[in-house]
Amino acid sequence: MVGLGCGRAVHSGGVHGGDLMSKYAGEEVLVIPRALLEELGSFHGILTEGIDPVIARLLDPQSHFFMDRAAAEEDPTHKQLIPYCVFRCGDRILHYTRGKAGGESRLHAKISVGVGGHINPIDTGDGRVGPEAYFAAVSRELDEELLIGSKRTSRIIALLNDDSNPVGQVHLGIVHLVDLDNEDVTSREDALTDLQFSSLEELRGPAFDRLETWSQHCIAHLAEHAY
Repeated sequence: MVGLGCGRAVHSGGVHGGDLMSKYAGEEVLVIPRALLEELGSFHGILTEGIDPVIARLLDPQSHFFMDRAAAEEDPTHKQLIPYCVFRCGDRILHYTRGKAGGESRLHAKISVGVGGHINPIDTGDGRVGPEAYFAAVSRELDEELLIGSKRTSRIIALLNDDSNPVGQVHLGIVHLVDLDNEDVTSREDALTDLQFSSLEELRGPAFDRLETWSQHCIAHLAEHAY
């Protein structure tokens, strides 16, 4: 579902495990071992140089597997792969406030410019694996979360890693920049509230402190680099 907040996963044992069980309801999510990221080259923030072979390795079926989400959320030895799609129309960026309907309570009330979510076993239907399953997940998540009445073009521009907080420690973002012909975009989910477009200048200025950490990285990067 939404950004880092979609889902349904289970972890057994104890009160904390019971809470996670009800929160995620058995969801499995695609993960890579943290050791693989360290082998490929650890980094902090946005990485844009030399990402094609790194992404190819991450999406290699030999590199990843599905893991119980409740366990994954508490296990920094693995990273959940997250497509993080940033929508742009001209110089204006789509953003929303994370509502309580989102699965990731640590991000509630934060402003986000990233739309996307976890890769789940459903995305491997019809024998899809690797990149094919990944892009099926991207399409599924966007269709679930947004109604887009515009032509769009999309490209991967970066990898995103931030181990400075508990959410970032268990996730690795693949940043997609999606360019729209117009601003005809509406939310399909309660977890995406106050959906609107603002200029990079506004998001880099007064609104910056309210952005979730990943969105801060993306906005700072886009403000400094032309695409």
